[in-house]
Amino acid sequence: MNANLLEHIAPGMTGEATLVVAAEHTAPLVGSGKIAVLATPVMINLFEAAALAACEHRLPAGHQSLGTVLDIRHIAATPVGMQVRATATVTAIGARTIHFKLEAHDERELIGDGRHERVVVNVVRFDERVQRKTTPG
Repeated sequence: MNANLLEHIAPGMTGEATLVVAAEHTAPLVGSGKIAVLATPVMINLFEAAALAACEHRLPAGHQSLGTVLDIRHIAATPVGMQVRATATVTAIGARTIHFKLEAHDERELIGDGRHERVVVNVVRFDERVQRKTTPG
């Protein structure tokens, strides 16, 4: 692994992702509940998109990050029609791992928070490992 793989990523860097909640983002439509509010899996997607926005464009060619740890709380409901903004802030860097603090707000309040880790991989080598799983025997 290149020792300088994460040299352009530093604690404090942030990314964000936004979404206006529509019917297709609600718990009944994604299979995570019966009340028509923002579904937790959709909030998770926003968190990952925010983390990508914080770091992906700074990785060397041929590398990308993959989510490996996600520890979140979904603490308030958001109705259809309201905007949600998720932020991911880099808190630490490991040899191949990027750590994030997460927050999501709707137009009124904090709706979720947590932490996230992403590991950086060489895309070609990663794909080779995945393809070996499809080979019999």
